[in-house]
Amino acid sequence: MAQGCLKCLKYTMCVANFLCFLCGVAVLGFGVYIMVNFEMAALTPTLATFKVANALLISGIIITCVSFLGFVGALKENRCLLLTFFLLLFLLMLVELTAACLLLMYEAKISELVQTDLKKGLDQVKQKPGNSSAVMWDLVQQQLDCCGVENVTDWGEKVPESCCKNNCTTNPVYRKQGCLSVMKNKFEEHFLITGISVIVLCIIEVLGMCFAMTLYCHISRSGLGYKL
Repeated sequence: MAQGCLKCLKYTMCVANFLCFLCGVAVLGFGVYIMVNFEMAALTPTLATFKVANALLISGIIITCVSFLGFVGALKENRCLLLTFFLLLFLLMLVELTAACLLLMYEAKISELVQTDLKKGLDQVKQKPGNSSAVMWDLVQQQLDCCGVENVTDWGEKVPESCCKNNCTTNPVYRKQGCLSVMKNKFEEHFLITGISVIVLCIIEVLGMCFAMTLYCHISRSGLGYKL
């Protein structure tokens, strides 16, 4: 009975890690897509080093590597790989919880920093209109139904057509909301979903650590697998 349960645990770990590996590849591919098609430096020049695409690429690489270790460790009943998998999951969970706490603690400062950087990016577009940065601002304003950082006055006398709800040449009607407030509202709308996702992710990681340690202990007692 115990052997059957452990076999079930072993193949459950294999399937779960294989699915995580596919998710990691998907995240990696999405990061490459964003890097090729979107230029965030147009909106936030100072924060351009902290690109979303780079974060997705790093996350995708970490997920694929960790899940690969878990898959091979469970399939081959390798103690060394299982222990490495356990430690990496533990470190990842600590990093995620630390990042979540820092975001909650410094939410106001982060919002202020984003606001300042958006204004800086908009000023650069005003100085050099018609470049790729202006195209990105037009896209954001049309997609989010917003204009400027706070409102249309941020653009001064040269208001782009993307700020208009109708034809800008005759009696233009500008979009009322600034892009910063729209972004804040979007974030708040998805805050609950993000929080639940983080909690679910932590639960999955805890279960993964429990499974890995259970299998590791069984292999140690049986005298099987790679010996440290």
